[in-house]
Amino acid sequence: MNTETDIDIEEIKAAVEVLKAGGIILYPTDTVWGIGCDATNPDAVAKVYEIKRREDSKSLITLVSDIDMIGKYVKTIPEMAINLIEVNDKPMTIIYPNAMNLAPNLVAGDGSVAIRIPMSEFCRELVRRFRKPIVSTSANISGEATPALYEEISLDIINAVDWVADPYLEEGATGKSSQIIKVGLKGEVEIIRA
Repeated sequence: MNTETDIDIEEIKAAVEVLKAGGIILYPTDTVWGIGCDATNPDAVAKVYEIKRREDSKSLITLVSDIDMIGKYVKTIPEMAINLIEVNDKPMTIIYPNAMNLAPNLVAGDGSVAIRIPMSEFCRELVRRFRKPIVSTSANISGEATPALYEEISLDIINAVDWVADPYLEEGATGKSSQIIKVGLKGEVEIIRA
């Protein structure tokens, strides 16, 4: 996990400016490299689907900085989700019911949304400074292998985005996709990806 001293504020400021302008960023998360944008901007989200050559019926993961931010984008946070977040010790994405205030093309057909509080201090600070959730989907063309390291990302992806983070920021990432758990309002739990 990165420490406060590892955060490059200039990198974060540059990324925030691109996000505010509706642009697309390529950045390291606590798991793998991600393609990101403003999760409340439907045009930016559409660009991400286009870059990945992915159908928009397959929803994307969204990063937030903390539990309080989750509360701004889902109608009710299930108690089970709070319990999972409190005991979690590895990257975990939770699918919440009843999304709100997000780009409609980011929300699944059943109204749910996949959200993760990243363990990377760089990502959390990026979200904090942007003050809105950020899309995080693996930096690959849909159907191709997920790149664990910057050097594995295809030039098609790199050339399609508006801003690329310095590769040194990937230090501390797991190189593996997060686990995904779907949580219902009555405490139902379904493991989507272990």
